[in-house]
Amino acid sequence: MKGKIDTRLLIVLGVMVVAVVIRFATYSGDTGPKVVAAVDSIPAAEARLQKLREQAATVGKKEGMLKQAAAELQAREKGLIQTDTAAQAQAMLLDTIRRLAAQNGIDARGADQFTEAKPLGDSYSVVSVSVTFSCAIEQLVNFLAMLDSQPEIIATNEINVTGTRDKNKAIQVRLGLSGVGPRKLLPPKKGPAS
Repeated sequence: MKGKIDTRLLIVLGVMVVAVVIRFATYSGDTGPKVVAAVDSIPAAEARLQKLREQAATVGKKEGMLKQAAAELQAREKGLIQTDTAAQAQAMLLDTIRRLAAQNGIDARGADQFTEAKPLGDSYSVVSVSVTFSCAIEQLVNFLAMLDSQPEIIATNEINVTGTRDKNKAIQVRLGLSGVGPRKLLPPKKGPAS
């Protein structure tokens, strides 16, 4: 029995050795793709070089355009309401209303409504206040003209004018003003972060 097992083992071992030799003989060697050097002609290389030179020549012009756009943006952003919070921005709007109203002889002491800051595009926010006052029509026109000449980016978003039975022909005005500020004036988002 021992002799039979030994011959069987030798036969199995021989077959395994032959299989390993065949496997390495057929599958070994350089199986990766062969790298072939690109054959470029001199005119093609010169054309690529000319194209790169043209692109490099436009870089200076594009940088100049970028600097000009940045300067224009900075000049326009001078009109932003520069405060740390929306409440401070609303107080600044109210101060502007009161100052201009006082210059036109209008008593605009009370504020009706403060709205939460809202997004304006990707980089800015809008804060709004509403105020009610009585004045003559000429005073309102002068007030709105002076409002337009302010350096801040301020706009009216609501004007309600109602007549009164006053002998001085006074009108009742409800005026809503909005100002543009940086995005940091927006309240923090509530809810799960996404």
